[in-house]
Amino acid sequence: MTITKNKALQTVLDKLVDNKKVFGTSFAIKYKGEVWCSSAGNMRNDQAYFIASTTKLFTTAIILNLQSQGKLNLTDKISRYIDASLTKGLHTYKGKDYSGTITIRHLLAHTSGIPDYFQKKGADGKSWEDQLTSGNDRAWTLEEALDHSKSMKPVFAPGTKGKAHYSDANFQLLGKIIENITQQSYASNCKEMIIQILQLKHTYLYQDPEDKRPMHLYFKERELHIPKAMTSFGPDGGIVSTSSDMLIFIEAFFSGQLFPKDYIEGLKQWNKIFFPIRSGIGIHKIKLPWIFNPTGSFPELIGHSGLSGALAYHSPKKDLYIAGTVNQVAHPDISFKTMIKLVQKAMK
Repeated sequence: MTITKNKALQTVLDKLVDNKKVFGTSFAIKYKGEVWCSSAGNMRNDQAYFIASTTKLFTTAIILNLQSQGKLNLTDKISRYIDASLTKGLHTYKGKDYSGTITIRHLLAHTSGIPDYFQKKGADGKSWEDQLTSGNDRAWTLEEALDHSKSMKPVFAPGTKGKAHYSDANFQLLGKIIENITQQSYASNCKEMIIQILQLKHTYLYQDPEDKRPMHLYFKERELHIPKAMTSFGPDGGIVSTSSDMLIFIEAFFSGQLFPKDYIEGLKQWNKIFFPIRSGIGIHKIKLPWIFNPTGSFPELIGHSGLSGALAYHSPKKDLYIAGTVNQVAHPDISFKTMIKLVQKAMK
């Protein structure tokens, strides 16, 4: 990219760091073959960070890879791959037990109706997210996560037309399906199917609470140290990476390096989930409303983001890829606003 454009992009990051909401940021962009990567504040270009729910793209890629090998179909019921003891009582809606009818596609698309073990508030009026952001770090198992979801009322029957409800429990289950099919850990699958193939140097599943390599998270103005929790997210949010690695990954995801490229169109079955985000099958789409994009010049983006302020998106129309983080749990919207500014500068 030109010196002028590099300077304009860097200015966006430099202005972002105010040491109140954002203490450090890192982003990488590839636009029409040209790559830019930079950082500001207390982050370096090669600084590893928690990508949180952007991890779900890794899980989606592995599931689609297994489909390409004939080891599963998205229409398969999850009961085919998961022991009944885990799914019993998982989804009873209006007196009917739907636990045995949930499919892999329902999990990927957040159309299962299973409550979110992490963000939905329990009987005490608090969510696990609330506990963590208060500084009460804790670990949990898959069984504990599912038991917590089972203690809540499902949102709708699986596959209800036009309905989607974001639930981390969906991807916890997908991780178990991956492990049961391959007879390997989720971490090993990430390593063999993605990390080694793409030669990602700083990307791995966080599994050791003593691992100090990733930049610590922030919640508002304070450092948020929750290593036990970060070891528990696994397939729904446990990957550590860098912006450069994630740029390589997001391009590989959409270009057919990890699974057949023609699968992508089949993932574009959109449902409203968080304004202005729509959920597809294992991916999300951002389309700015007319009031924020009156000329229609800002492109649709597909990819995923995480509560940590991390994201990775692609614009097929503009041949653009972007990945990065603002590393702020309390204000993840800042990452979207930053992405919009960077994309606009890159396309000028």
